Amino acid sequence: MFNSPHRPAAAAAIAVFLQAAAGAAFADAGRLGGELTGVGAERAASKDGIIPAYGAPDAHLPGWTPGKKREDFFKYKSDKPLFSIDATNVDKHADKLSPGQVALIKQTKGYRMDVYPTRRTCGNPDFVLENTRKNAAGAAKLGEDGWSLKDAVVPGVPFPMPANGAQAMWNTKLKYAGVGIDMPKVLVALSPRKGASEWVRASTTQIYYYPWGKKGSTALSQLPPIEYHTYFAYEAPTALAGQALVYAAYTDKASETFYYFPGQRRVRRMPTYSYDAPQVGFENQYTVDEPRVFNGTMDRFEWKLVGKKEMFIGYNAFGMYDPDAGFDAVAKSDFIEPAQRRYELHRVWVVEATVKQGVRHVAPKRTFYIDEDSWSLVAADDYDAQGKLWKLREAFVIPVQETGSCDNPAFVQYNLLEGRYLFDQGPLATGKDLRWVVEANEPKFRDAYYTADNLRAISER
Repeated sequence: MFNSPHRPAAAAAIAVFLQAAAGAAFADAGRLGGELTGVGAERAASKDGIIPAYGAPDAHLPGWTPGKKREDFFKYKSDKPLFSIDATNVDKHADKLSPGQVALIKQTKGYRMDVYPTRRTCGNPDFVLENTRKNAAGAAKLGEDGWSLKDAVVPGVPFPMPANGAQAMWNTKLKYAGVGIDMPKVLVALSPRKGASEWVRASTTQIYYYPWGKKGSTALSQLPPIEYHTYFAYEAPTALAGQALVYAAYTDKASETFYYFPGQRRVRRMPTYSYDAPQVGFENQYTVDEPRVFNGTMDRFEWKLVGKKEMFIGYNAFGMYDPDAGFDAVAKSDFIEPAQRRYELHRVWVVEATVKQGVRHVAPKRTFYIDEDSWSLVAADDYDAQGKLWKLREAFVIPVQETGSCDNPAFVQYNLLEGRYLFDQGPLATGKDLRWVVEANEPKFRDAYYTADNLRAISER
């Protein structure tokens, strides 16, 4: 070890610096619950009052139980649209839309966004708020690579006052949604090619499991480095029926997929089934990293935190979670029926993702929009290799009775260059609701469920 007569002074200086840094972190953490909400949103109303001040979320009427329609117990179900945005007035509202939203409205005949009063309905359980305070005081850390998550206290928002885009994206990934979601039936629907009439309609079952989502307070570093596990199986169409996979999204490395092929009666590891690989069965319209606006590993992009803006986003949009809706009534040729899509004005974080030098991706530039109250990804604009605006994704936030927080699995993606769209990850028009789970008392919410051996066993039953 290098020995210097100045070492005691240097050590003292370092100690003073570390104490000052720790004091600053605690001071920042003290903003939570004051000028900021417990997860870092601005508590105050917007200057014009359209976005109200944040109060105690009060989204649900009493009496809901599983099996009952969620929208019937939404406190503001009688709200009426304040106005609509369509091709005739989109330029007037363009400053509160994303470029993708503007392009979609201008080029799609009959498309409109119905705008409702803004209701800030997203909260979190007390243990999530307490863990978030610990993270704000310095418990959460990114890895030296700048994108992986080294540690955080979970379940909680890792970086409620983000300093960069990667921190903001981790907030979306670790927002509280219980230990998982059971999706007994999901309809993945892709609209026909132009000039054709046949939809691609895949009936699937899916499970998400968040090992870090158990109630309490745990250091993420004490758990396996898993963002989530998922199990996915096709029930229809015939060409895909029986195919299934287990997928592990990690906090510090690329995701891993094992895929079951019923014709071969075998499970194969799929090392390339990640990032921008096309999903099986969807005519190159849907990549592995597009579900839920963004999915999987962040290592191929540089993440820039641009700032905040006010934006019309899908919010309290229970119509996108209506299992009893008829497919033909809601799935129009170019968009989901406007009455199913509720939009409100909220503040969002804006994050730009630019592909790293020497790395490839079919969408080398992306812009993501994140709701400040729930840390839900609510929209994304993708640009192709020529810099053309290519895809728009919109997710739809709802307050969830089971968790006391908000979630946003249901989303729609529009291919602006080809004029096709798809929707996925919700119960719309399936006849079966989603189920959010807060206690890990079932086999499907344990790590052992998501192994290659178990995938083979459950696929061959």
